[in-house]
Amino acid sequence: MLGFTALMDRFSLTCKSEHDMDKLAHIFSYYISDIVEHVLCFGGDILNITGNVLLALWTVKQNQLSDIITLVAKCSLEIQEKFGIYHTREGQDLQLKIGLSAGRIYQVIVGDEQRQYLLVIGRDVDDVQVAQRLAQANEIVLSWNCWKLCEQYMFEVEIMREDEAVKLRDMRIIDPFDFDEHFDKCLDYLPHYRTSADTLRTALELDPDSALEQTLRKHIMKNLLKKIDEGQPMEYISEFRTVTMVLVSLEFNKTAWMLHLCHLIQEAALYISTVIEKGGGQLSQIFVFEKGCMFLCVFGLPGDKKPDECAHALESSFSIFSFCWENLAETKLVSISITNGPVFCGMIGAVARHEYTGLVSCDEVTYLRSMLPAYNFKKLPEKMMKNISNPGKMYEYLGHRRCIMFGKRHLARDRNKNHPLLDREKELEAFQMAQQECLHQKKGQAVLYEGGKGYGKSQLLAEINFLAQKEEHRVLPLKLKEADFKQCFYAIQTLMAIFFDIDTCPAYYRQECLHKQLRGIIEEPLHCLFNDLFFVKFPLSFKVSHMDDLTRQKKVKACFFQVLQEAVRETPLIFLIDEAQYMDAASWEFLETLLSTVPIVMVMTLTPIFTLCGCAQHFLQSSQAVLVPILKLATTSLLRMACWELGVVSIPQELQIYLLHRCFGNPLYCEVLCQDLLSKDILLFHNLQEEEEKSKWETLSANAMKSTMYGILPAGCEEDQELYICTVKDNVNLDTVLLPPLLKEIAVNQLDQLSLEEQLLVKCAAVIGHSFHIDLLQHLLPAWNKNKLLQVLRALVDMHVLRWFNRSQELPAESILVPSSIKIIEQTKEEEKKKPDADSPLSLQEELSLPQTGVLAFGMPLLREAAWELWPKAQQIALHLECACFLQDLACRCGSCQGGDFVPFHRFAVCSAKSYSGTSRFCSYKDTGSVLTQVITDRLQLPSPQDSFQFQTKPFRSQETFTSEHCRTEEEFLDQVNRKLAQSSPDKDMLTRKPCHCEEILQFVISPLTQHCLVIGETTCAFYYLLEAAAASLDLSENYMVVRILILFLHPLSCSEAFFYLRKASSLLGQPSAFSFLKKHKVKICQFEEATFCCLRSEVCFNMGQITLAKKLARQALRLLKRSFPWTWFGVFFQTFLEKYWHSCSLSQSPNNSSENSKKKLAVLQQRVRCLSLLWQLYNLDTTASSRRFACLATLMQKNSAEEFANEAQVVSTYVALSQFSQNMGDRDKWLQCEQMAIQKSSLCWFSREGLLATAQLMQALAYTKLCLGHLDFSIKLGFQAHEICRHLKKPALENLVLSVLFRSAFLKKKFDLCVRVLESQWALISQSHDVLGLACFYSSCLDLLLYGKGLLCRSFGECLHFIQHCEHSCILNSQSNVMLGVHSSLAMWFAQDSQWNLVEYHISKARQLVKRTNASLFGSHGFVRFLECHVLMLQKMPEGVFLHTPPETRSQTLKYCKEFFSRCVTCPVYHQWVSELKASVMRYGQRESMSSTNTARPFDTCLTRIWIEGEFLEENNSFGRNLGMQSKHSFLEPLSERCCKQAQILTVKGRSKERRDTEL
Repeated sequence: MLGFTALMDRFSLTCKSEHDMDKLAHIFSYYISDIVEHVLCFGGDILNITGNVLLALWTVKQNQLSDIITLVAKCSLEIQEKFGIYHTREGQDLQLKIGLSAGRIYQVIVGDEQRQYLLVIGRDVDDVQVAQRLAQANEIVLSWNCWKLCEQYMFEVEIMREDEAVKLRDMRIIDPFDFDEHFDKCLDYLPHYRTSADTLRTALELDPDSALEQTLRKHIMKNLLKKIDEGQPMEYISEFRTVTMVLVSLEFNKTAWMLHLCHLIQEAALYISTVIEKGGGQLSQIFVFEKGCMFLCVFGLPGDKKPDECAHALESSFSIFSFCWENLAETKLVSISITNGPVFCGMIGAVARHEYTGLVSCDEVTYLRSMLPAYNFKKLPEKMMKNISNPGKMYEYLGHRRCIMFGKRHLARDRNKNHPLLDREKELEAFQMAQQECLHQKKGQAVLYEGGKGYGKSQLLAEINFLAQKEEHRVLPLKLKEADFKQCFYAIQTLMAIFFDIDTCPAYYRQECLHKQLRGIIEEPLHCLFNDLFFVKFPLSFKVSHMDDLTRQKKVKACFFQVLQEAVRETPLIFLIDEAQYMDAASWEFLETLLSTVPIVMVMTLTPIFTLCGCAQHFLQSSQAVLVPILKLATTSLLRMACWELGVVSIPQELQIYLLHRCFGNPLYCEVLCQDLLSKDILLFHNLQEEEEKSKWETLSANAMKSTMYGILPAGCEEDQELYICTVKDNVNLDTVLLPPLLKEIAVNQLDQLSLEEQLLVKCAAVIGHSFHIDLLQHLLPAWNKNKLLQVLRALVDMHVLRWFNRSQELPAESILVPSSIKIIEQTKEEEKKKPDADSPLSLQEELSLPQTGVLAFGMPLLREAAWELWPKAQQIALHLECACFLQDLACRCGSCQGGDFVPFHRFAVCSAKSYSGTSRFCSYKDTGSVLTQVITDRLQLPSPQDSFQFQTKPFRSQETFTSEHCRTEEEFLDQVNRKLAQSSPDKDMLTRKPCHCEEILQFVISPLTQHCLVIGETTCAFYYLLEAAAASLDLSENYMVVRILILFLHPLSCSEAFFYLRKASSLLGQPSAFSFLKKHKVKICQFEEATFCCLRSEVCFNMGQITLAKKLARQALRLLKRSFPWTWFGVFFQTFLEKYWHSCSLSQSPNNSSENSKKKLAVLQQRVRCLSLLWQLYNLDTTASSRRFACLATLMQKNSAEEFANEAQVVSTYVALSQFSQNMGDRDKWLQCEQMAIQKSSLCWFSREGLLATAQLMQALAYTKLCLGHLDFSIKLGFQAHEICRHLKKPALENLVLSVLFRSAFLKKKFDLCVRVLESQWALISQSHDVLGLACFYSSCLDLLLYGKGLLCRSFGECLHFIQHCEHSCILNSQSNVMLGVHSSLAMWFAQDSQWNLVEYHISKARQLVKRTNASLFGSHGFVRFLECHVLMLQKMPEGVFLHTPPETRSQTLKYCKEFFSRCVTCPVYHQWVSELKASVMRYGQRESMSSTNTARPFDTCLTRIWIEGEFLEENNSFGRNLGMQSKHSFLEPLSERCCKQAQILTVKGRSKERRDTEL
């Protein structure tokens, strides 16, 4: 096959070696399979396939040769005609040249009883090689002997060389000759020709024969034989892996006899096989050519991978070279070539016939990866090679020569000042303690650090080397290699060479230098003892000449002790030995004696996987030796290291997950991965000081990261140094980024230590993902029963290769992979569990003591990625397709949530779209009337005509029940909720209280499903499930929009997950065009999905503080949903008119009962509700009149859409949202009216999980309302009940909001102990998630406790201030004026009491900017009150002229703020008495002097006496000090609750006029 080498050269020029090797293997297998099948169809057989050469054979008798030559010639002509030229996409054509020969050949079998190799030799074998070498592309050449034996009149030929070869041009078809008849005639000569059209080889139909099988097994490689014996499918055998190949070429003298050559080949094969297997390799194939042969050996085949593979290959090759040159007679030339790189290990060829595929020189990759000393190699001159553009550097391996040891002994790593040592304080402390004990006690000390590869042992030694030299200690560093273990006394010999400073000096100066070192310490006659050790030539003395070898060795050791003893008297001495497990036994023995006699410090590193010799173990048991384990890095330290490696201060979450999944705390892996990411150019770097365009989705990631806090600064960072962050390019999928070669070798080596069954299971699990379910794994291994699967899993868990996935103890033992709560299926499962089946999964799990969660995750770093990369591309796609088919029916809400899509009615909206008719089967759902479909439609769709009677009667009876118990007050509502929960039927109770598994479905179903679709190329399906995953992430974070009305409590991890999925979806669609008419997506999606995509992106932008972009996307989504939102005030007026009057008419019209259309309409309505809710929340952040008009219109449109949606829970949620919006806007009547409507609608709400959550939401809103009105006790009661439901339903965002309201109620009630408990519960929710806004609310509450809490505190003031300083520029906090107003006002109050007026000026100026942007919400009113308190405090205490940049507020300005508060915060009367007291205080004391001279106790007459600041108390005079240690300075807090409750009760009385209520307020 011509052009194959050139094609490989083209692939080698790219950086994607594994990907290119996959292509190359596919091209070769596809091309060669056609040729093989053609040969088999003509009655031939394939002797072997080697590289780009195929050797075919037709075995017949002598008198049948002429007929068979004609047959073979015809076969060759057809092969050249059909396959002579193969055009590849890479532009390199593959061509064939064919050589034919005929005659007698000899079969030779070499090897032993375990492994045998079939060879064919003879003159005609050499002739066929000569013939194919003479042929050019697309030519057929016959050897001279073949030409003589054939029917020459049948061929058109050209004589190439007399007595050598002829070129076949064509065949002459002469009548009556008919080739078909000739073919039938030849069949009689071929007894093994196929007998049926379905079988190409009769060998496949042979009866079982144990003797024949045992003979044939010897010709198959042992690792392949093991897989066959294990019953592994043939398609699972192929792999891509990096191996080291050794090609041994022997050339014999031409005078050697054939029989003698066979004996030489047999002798060489036995020796090569023995040596190679010791090093972890195998002799793969033997090729015989004219007077020579080649042996192909491979290191690193499946199951054979070992550490230091290249070093073993080089050492084995050198041993083979020496043996063949010295022991094989008639050997003319011995040449060994070594190379390392990725190869395809698997099946090549057709289904009926396939194969599993004078000096020692190596390529540069082998030279570098061997990690052998450079002096063991010699660089060869560059040499041009045929069809290879860049052969690369070549090296000759000289063997491990003991005599050369100087110039190489230094530590593996140098200390990098830009990368400080992380998490190694305890390890350094152990060294420092040993150092101090050695100096004070004059005893030797040894510290041995034990840790896995890559844990930073060498870097730790580099740091110790730096610290010791800084203290002017003398350090002797030594790095050992594996080969050093075989040489006696080698470590000490090298250490002493370093000690004498002769390790780097020239050879001619070595003796003189050593003489200077020994003079005055060692007698002159004893200098000759060091001749053999240091390769010097001191004169042999009479005294030494009379010593035997043992006496000389003892004397040398005594001299070393004497020299070192003298040295430590002048300067402390430290030995640093890296990789001490490679130290020889004699050196260990010497060091043990040295440790007890000389006061030196020895620091060594060990790798625990190696077994130490007896002397080493005895050394470790010494009382002067300390073994210190080195553990993996903590997560925070690993991410900090990644930032240092990349030169940034922050990395995105997807990159964090990428590193954590692959590193597992290993610093070496982190370093190599970061360098690999930089080399592959898949990261984008952004300057923190440069502004990104904020109105574009593409720059959202960078903007969000810039606004968040960062605490990772580059080491040695200067003040004016530019700081950077990095993001991942949009078109990059980090899950499919290949591992660097170094790390892949490490992981594959670990994989090959497992058994074949374990390897197969790990490879299949790697396709699923980092975590996987047993059921899906069983689906990929159908030949395994459950018992076998669980036993292999148990073994892998015991070896820590896998681990059971950590899940909450509240989750039940049932499988999470259940799409919906279907009664029939559940009953069936319960019946099956009752049956005493010994083979059931449950009994097997109990027998094997396995957890019943059924979810596992990888427990070793890099193993999953390396195992996944071993699969060929075709097998990867096939397995991912199987996973996708298995998961597609499970990609929906859990049974507790009634099933359905996370994007409501997503599948129905997609399937009904005409533009989506060509959608793949993963997204094509048909309404087949399945149980799942019935659950969805019965719950959310109008009934069909034939079921109308049943549908009307059931709700009618239920409505009568509710009407008799209609809840008119909040107390009745709370009692009714408790009563209904207590009276729930068992079925209903299971439905409502069953824990939600949607989070597990997102993690183990939908998220992996997106990855499977991307791998198999189903981009349309991938986009579908990416939208589902994003919707699920947002749904799990807060679920209902009302959570964000007051403040934005969204789980940041869920928000970042949603952003991650949407970024992937954006990359599938491609870059947007600047012109809408040019917009063309790479993936074909329907209008509904495009609208959903915009809506989800808008929600993510809102959660990340990008308000402008969120508005833009929400409007775009509404326009795609055919529900435009106006831009002008006139449009708002006209749209409001339509919504108020036209909508009421449209509701009276009968809806279309078409099932498909109604489902699509429900999907569109749900998205409209979501978009409109987003819009009014976005406009609600701005307090301008224009924004208020837009927000009011959006709420009206949302209410109308929700009523049209006809879902009770949705309607309740909408009315709750409208009530709290009205409270924010100061519209008291609408606020209470909407709240009452929500209470009435809740009576009709189904007691499903959705309804229960809506009930909890309503209870939270009532608690909020009662707090605003001053009913603090009732608010606390409602808050506790809502919190219990939220905690059970696992809704952290709503729970966080409930806790915030509960804290405010308890705070105003002066229940400070309860406040502390509430804050601790909040901290448990938000501390691990880095929720910036949640943390801001938390620290704002902590500041309230610090100012008013009577000595109780939850966090110190220093911690609160540190958070605000790092996060005040966050775009999320900048969009939340209500919260930040309270924070800055509280800080200003704190600093004012300490008279730090410069800080007061800074924070009060921030508060002045925010006060104009707040609304009447509880948090806005609270911030306004803090702002007024701060003003009063400044009027009372602040001297004149202390503000440098802003003028201080006057008394009139403060009164103006009070008036603005009463006009704005009408709906929050709980603070009215408070502000009235503040206003009265300002008015009563018009002059600051009179305010300070009064003796009357008022709110700000006294200051805080004891303030906790960073753990210390500041003492001040306080006449009110009591046992609590601190008295609140606001004396009116105590009676406030009673007065507010009375006023709030007046507000709630029904039937009073508006004027009367205003008067009483």
